[in-house]
Amino acid sequence: MSAQLTLFIALVVLFFGLSLCFYLVYANYKRKKTFHHYLSEEPVTSVETSVEDIFNSMLSQFTSTEEEINKKFLDAGLETFKYKSYYMHFKYSVFVLGAIVIGLMGASSGIETSKLLVAILVWLTVCIVLPDSYLGYRKKALIQKTSSQLPYLLDLLAICVQTGMTLEAAISYLAIEMKSFDKNLAKLLAKMNERSGVVGLDRALDELYSRIPSPEMRSFVMTLKQSLRYGSSIYGILTTLAADIRMVNMLQAEEKIGKLAAKMSVPLILFIMLPIVFVIVAPGIMRLTGNV
Repeated sequence: MSAQLTLFIALVVLFFGLSLCFYLVYANYKRKKTFHHYLSEEPVTSVETSVEDIFNSMLSQFTSTEEEINKKFLDAGLETFKYKSYYMHFKYSVFVLGAIVIGLMGASSGIETSKLLVAILVWLTVCIVLPDSYLGYRKKALIQKTSSQLPYLLDLLAICVQTGMTLEAAISYLAIEMKSFDKNLAKLLAKMNERSGVVGLDRALDELYSRIPSPEMRSFVMTLKQSLRYGSSIYGILTTLAADIRMVNMLQAEEKIGKLAAKMSVPLILFIMLPIVFVIVAPGIMRLTGNV
């Protein structure tokens, strides 16, 4: 019975691991499709292209080019990590070592071959999914942190523009001055300032949005691109946008606080109400069974 339970648990872990892997592939495909729709005038609707993109996203979970690996670490805020070029080597080395250990332990314990194969498949799923999931978690946290700090950047940028600085000069100035406030935001501004000198500010803004794909960053990028295209004043727009983003963040915080009551009801029922019911009912049941 214990062997069957172990096999069942292994299959459940394998199922959830594969489901998570396919979810990461689909999320990566949707993200690329959204960027393409935003950056191009005509979105791609070809079925062949969509199937090819999905296949490439699935293949990227098992093998990645150096450019893709650098982008993963860059999005996760680990661009200064020295050993990122050995990322895929590390993943498969850990898998091979783990598979050897599982095989040796299974051979010494006399475990069936089918169970060993299931255990190795589970270990393969963990080795493939877990590192990418960690980088994805860091990327999501970085996007949330940058989006929450964006109103302060908008206020400072509006002040710089109000004093007579050009938009490019204001971005270059804030890329230096914001290092003491938020190093990641300062790096983004420095990268955008560097890229604007090569490909232009309009393209650099698109690359900034592809790095931080959040609604707040999209509003910021669209505001600056509109100012560049039509030459309109952006002081009032930036201050209004900063106030709107703060209001949205406040509403999201209030929503999370409102959900706490519903979330607290689960541990309340499991750890307080059920034991109380058991304490009340158990003596009566014991008396009935004792009298019988």
